[in-house]
Amino acid sequence: MRRHFPAGAAALFALTLFAAGCAGSGAGSETPARTEAPSEADVPAGTETAEAMEKAETVEEEETEPGAAAGDEAEVPDTAAESEAAVPDADEAFYMTEISDALFARMEGKTFKADCTLPREDLRYLHVLHVDGAGEVHEGEMVVNYHIAEDVLEILRKLYEAGYPIERMCLMDEYDADDETAMRDNNSSCFNFRFISHTTRVSKHGLGLAVDINTLYNPYTKMADGVRIVEPATGEAYLDREADFPYKITEGDLCWQLFAEHGFIWGGSWKNRKDYQHFEVPTDVIRQWYPGY
Repeated sequence: MRRHFPAGAAALFALTLFAAGCAGSGAGSETPARTEAPSEADVPAGTETAEAMEKAETVEEEETEPGAAAGDEAEVPDTAAESEAAVPDADEAFYMTEISDALFARMEGKTFKADCTLPREDLRYLHVLHVDGAGEVHEGEMVVNYHIAEDVLEILRKLYEAGYPIERMCLMDEYDADDETAMRDNNSSCFNFRFISHTTRVSKHGLGLAVDINTLYNPYTKMADGVRIVEPATGEAYLDREADFPYKITEGDLCWQLFAEHGFIWGGSWKNRKDYQHFEVPTDVIRQWYPGY
């Protein structure tokens, strides 16, 4: 369940609605689809819909005692305080855990494939908050290697507090571990076990040691046999890094700065190919943790 909250300062957000699901909303489309207002079944217990509030007000008017002065003001509930209390506190919303059995059941056969060589014990689940380009606050999930878990949690916390826009952050399992589908949906993620093409070497995403942010607007590209490859294919319009568009990562921006401070390498600085969404742990550091990598 992907929950989101409206724009405002981090400590003053008021709860509006809950939006279901991460995957499929923009899969295969050129731009990510926007979430729609929920049905009443999607609204959490204790949260009144506009229709319910209108009915309640009508009942109050009908039950007003005869003789009450027309100018008397009805008592107004402190809805702002109630709404603020419903928004997760950042100190509680940002946390990490080991991979529970319930979470592993979501991952098994998807990001954690049958041939996965990385122990489950080396992974950590991160729960965070993030702000999208419209200023709405969402709850996000990410699975990372335990070696970088505290670093990534701190980076995402600082990005959230600064209002740095990240549109979507769902586990890759919601996309059946399909990179192209997730990237078209502008999903930010980390762990997805796989080998580097045509090798027996595990990719850095396969180790949970690479993080992709705002993937649609920061595509991967390279030339192969005179043909330009772009991933996701719908991200070709965003190869022009001089153009102005949302969710763009640039060298020196806050996202770049925070990952650099924590020792990550940005794929946007590579020479022979560009991976503008991608931040990874240097290979020499990985070899200290996983000799022979």
